[in-house]
Amino acid sequence: MILSVSTMVFAQEEAIYLEGQAQGTTYHIQYFDSKNRNLQKGIERLLKRFDKSVSTYQANSLISKINHNQFYWRTDPYFNACFKKAKEIWSLTNGAFDPTVYPLVNAWGFGPEKKSNIEQSKIDSLLAFVGFEKIELKLGRIVKTDRRVSLDFNAFAQGYSVDLVSEFLQSKGITSFIVEIGGEVFAQGKRFEKYPWYIGLEQPVENKTSVNPLNVIFQLNNIGVATSGNYRRFTIENGVKIVHHIDPKTGKPTSNQLLSASIFTDKCISSDALATAILVMGLDKAKLFLADHPEIQAYLIYSDEDGKYQVYITPKLIDWIADEQ
Repeated sequence: MILSVSTMVFAQEEAIYLEGQAQGTTYHIQYFDSKNRNLQKGIERLLKRFDKSVSTYQANSLISKINHNQFYWRTDPYFNACFKKAKEIWSLTNGAFDPTVYPLVNAWGFGPEKKSNIEQSKIDSLLAFVGFEKIELKLGRIVKTDRRVSLDFNAFAQGYSVDLVSEFLQSKGITSFIVEIGGEVFAQGKRFEKYPWYIGLEQPVENKTSVNPLNVIFQLNNIGVATSGNYRRFTIENGVKIVHHIDPKTGKPTSNQLLSASIFTDKCISSDALATAILVMGLDKAKLFLADHPEIQAYLIYSDEDGKYQVYITPKLIDWIADEQ
């Protein structure tokens, strides 16, 4: 999943800086370590194991085997954590987040398979086996009510990989770090004595190839942030913009005022899943949802009736805006 947050990190020379490629995107990690260890090899091994579990772009991954009904494969801890979190967010958002939307993601051309010719009859046929109530995890095995049900964890997999790398650093006794994978971020501690880590959120300008100007900068400490937007990953058909967020209820790409949703929670996996759900909900439903869940902080950019950018920000998040912008 190509995400729409640009990370702006200010670090001191004492920090260890790692960067590379994983999951079809890039990662950037900084941390302070009194032992001055380079942990890149361990991190990359972790990310490769994670991909072998939940990447739909790998034909031999666990999730691909499950999608092809190879039920003799037992699930693993990575898959179990993703499945359980998906069920939690699916229930919390009344189905706005639903990983069984995978057949529709493929049909609209945003998955590993070739795009289908989309007609209403095609959408209706695929919706017949979309719905997270149709699949369960029982004693390390997947149980489906319909063999055609399949899963896609890409909407939050990068967020979870950020959490996994963060936990890896914590296991090494590192308490001050920032991890960014594909635009999803978790930060802990300080970057230098009393100074916080910073991230910058892009302006939602349609742009598939390069970084956009920053819209706002936030300071982070012990928080994960993920952004989902419709200005990076889209196609144009007959002059109509088709975005990659599919509404599980209609089977069609979302079409609402929201341009991007940046969500701040204590775990990046939750932030990532909720960002997708809120973009599917649309502005009005998102505001009601956030009012009911004050533990979730959000920065939403939307287009008003005149086509101008506007911002909705939850009250607590205002205090996290950085002074040095």
